[in-house]
Amino acid sequence: MTRQRIAFQGELGANSHEACSSHFPEMEPVPHASFEDAFEAVKSGDCQLGMIPVENSIAGRVADVHHLLPSSGLKIIGERFKAIHFQLMANPGAKLENITTAMSMPIALGQCRRTLRRLKLKTEATGDTAGAAKMLAERPDPTRAALSPALAAEIYGLEILLRDVEDEHSNTTRFLVMTADPKPPPPPFTAPCVTSFIFRVKNLPAALYKALGGFATNGVNMTKLESYMENGAFTATFFYSEVDGRPEDINLARAFEELSFFSERFEILGVYPADPFRAK
Repeated sequence: MTRQRIAFQGELGANSHEACSSHFPEMEPVPHASFEDAFEAVKSGDCQLGMIPVENSIAGRVADVHHLLPSSGLKIIGERFKAIHFQLMANPGAKLENITTAMSMPIALGQCRRTLRRLKLKTEATGDTAGAAKMLAERPDPTRAALSPALAAEIYGLEILLRDVEDEHSNTTRFLVMTADPKPPPPPFTAPCVTSFIFRVKNLPAALYKALGGFATNGVNMTKLESYMENGAFTATFFYSEVDGRPEDINLARAFEELSFFSERFEILGVYPADPFRAK
């Protein structure tokens, strides 16, 4: 029987790869060079699901992802949280005292700043954490190390010199699980749920204030509201938002009715169970 496939952005061994393996061990993780490629793999049916990072507790939202969500044609069916740990790894036989340069993507280098300064290491930016490990494996250098997830050391045959070198051990990334099914099965009614949606308000005075008023008056908890520019225009009228509850809940249904009245575009991107991590 052929295994189902789950798409992620990055090289094998990336944090997204670890997230796929941890939460969907029965599926085959499939790497893609860009978020667009990962979305397209799900849309085309090459992969049945996508695992996409959207925000990090230290670095904030992942650039570009929210811009791609509305145009992807995909639906959100789940969320997963993953603790992020970075390992300082090098070619077999390399010694920590001989390392002069650490390679990784800029966000990872920034999240390990204290360790890098303590070791007096120069930094070199790469496009991907696991990509740094792959590069080191392909071009061995006893003076260079990669900051990558532990899985990357296993895949590329590197040795871990220092473990868990991130500055904040509470470092966590939130992932969204995506499907091409336009009408996925609803989540079980026993589970607390999150609804993700986008909207663009009408060009009217106080339109945003009025559009959001229904959530307050109906007691709906809005956990996220982010604005985005569209088509290079310097007018922040496009919004991505998340709320607790399901669209069929009477309070949320009334809030969405009021929102729609003051919006020229409104689209629900997904209704999915809230990850238990939220309660921690």
